[in-house]
Amino acid sequence: MNYIIAIDQSTSATKALLFDEQCRVVARSSVDHNQYYPQSGWVEHDAEEIYHNMVEAIRIVLNVKSSELRDITQTQTKVSQHSTLNSQQYSLSITNQRETAVVWNRKTGKPIARAVVWQDTRGAALCRQLLADGIGPTVMAKSGLLIDPNFSASGIKWLLDNTPSAREMASKGELLMGTIDTWLIWKLTGGRVHATDTTNASRTMLFNIHTMRWDDDLLALFDIPRSMMPEVKACDEIYGETTVEGLFPEPIAIAGVLGDSHGALVGQMCFDKGSGKVTYGTGSSVMVNIGHEPLTPPEGLVTSVGFSAFGKTWYSFEGNIYSTGATLKWMCDQLQLVGKPQEMEAIATSVPDNGGVYIVPAFSGLGAPWWQNDVKGAIVGLTFATTKAHVVRAALESIAFQIKDLVDVMTCIPSPDGTAAANSSFFILHSSLKELCADGGPTKNRFLMQLQADLLGTPVVCTEVDDASALGAALMNGFARGVWKSFDEVIPLRKVTEVYQPDSQPLTSHLYEDWRNAVKQLIK
Repeated sequence: MNYIIAIDQSTSATKALLFDEQCRVVARSSVDHNQYYPQSGWVEHDAEEIYHNMVEAIRIVLNVKSSELRDITQTQTKVSQHSTLNSQQYSLSITNQRETAVVWNRKTGKPIARAVVWQDTRGAALCRQLLADGIGPTVMAKSGLLIDPNFSASGIKWLLDNTPSAREMASKGELLMGTIDTWLIWKLTGGRVHATDTTNASRTMLFNIHTMRWDDDLLALFDIPRSMMPEVKACDEIYGETTVEGLFPEPIAIAGVLGDSHGALVGQMCFDKGSGKVTYGTGSSVMVNIGHEPLTPPEGLVTSVGFSAFGKTWYSFEGNIYSTGATLKWMCDQLQLVGKPQEMEAIATSVPDNGGVYIVPAFSGLGAPWWQNDVKGAIVGLTFATTKAHVVRAALESIAFQIKDLVDVMTCIPSPDGTAAANSSFFILHSSLKELCADGGPTKNRFLMQLQADLLGTPVVCTEVDDASALGAALMNGFARGVWKSFDEVIPLRKVTEVYQPDSQPLTSHLYEDWRNAVKQLIK
């Protein structure tokens, strides 16, 4: 039996999942990493901690008997070296939190500062200035992205401008940059490979999605030397080899790399133009496959590389929400209203409605389709009758409302005169939205999934693999190594576990209208 180790490096943790070549998960581990908030609006990660956690997660998962499925934390298992492992039976794939940027010294291998996380807004002032200067259309035309600190470019520029000696070192070619996948590949290969994939590159605001190259104009706009930039490869390529710090006696292949939302698009088998998915993670991504042409997105959305495989590129429309699963974590860790997210469904359904309470979780501003970075979060509608259950229910509802915000933009874009938009690409999802594939931990919450289906008026389909991003990475690994030679060979491996059919209720439209009113109270 051959195995694919899929690394799912997310905003909150690093998972290692062991897939067999029937795409069955036979072992899983997860190691959390620290979150740093040194100033208001700043969010940082320790890149070296993430790398060590990845090695630890792999070490743990290799200690699990491959015939059993277990969830293991780093505190439950003592680990050991695996000198008896057959390296030929293993390969490694990577999917990762996107946009989070690392800058490091190519000679010492040390980051010059903590990584700037995608939630970080320290680049907001620069982005506002660029928008005021009228640069937005140029950036959109080249990168497919809105100018926003969510994307990597402004964070990299900030590090170069504000870290002692960074500018000088960058000008001498001594610094490298990358998203988390690039950093992990560089570390795994002992600095021999400095590379990223097309999907992660397309989220930096420095990559031209038409030429599929780093764009000189965009690099100049953010004053980032080309010498810092990694090589860009397709998702289904072999990137290099690694022993994972000696865990394997002989090097294994690193094959299959893509950003987490793109991994979920592949993992949900959204290979056809018009197919869509939603990932419920720390934040959430609604993404739809738009085919082989990088179309202009509807207002409030962006165009990215969906995935690249078999010598072709598929593009996607996407909207990103900053806080969904993070909102539930906040309820547990900060407010301490709930012990763990799994308890929230019972609490939420203990009351018949939200009691007029709405949570707008703008902890790092509002993402698509609002794009309001300076908005702060709020709880609206509190009265003396408000209970913990109402607040918990409102937190869950905020996730479903934000997803509907995005799907509505994707499915119905009016032109200024009120008629249908001239660009039929704006209706690509509307014409084929028979179902929305869903993945991520919150899909276990039946209340949330049913509400989502009711709000959208569309079936919400949950699949067997919670970690669709990791499955997507494993599939790309198999494509790279010739295990599967077409999409048709893997489509039968998709297993649906639950389909939530919409239940038309007048209440949902009233709820959504009140949600929109709550958001409009906060935005300028």
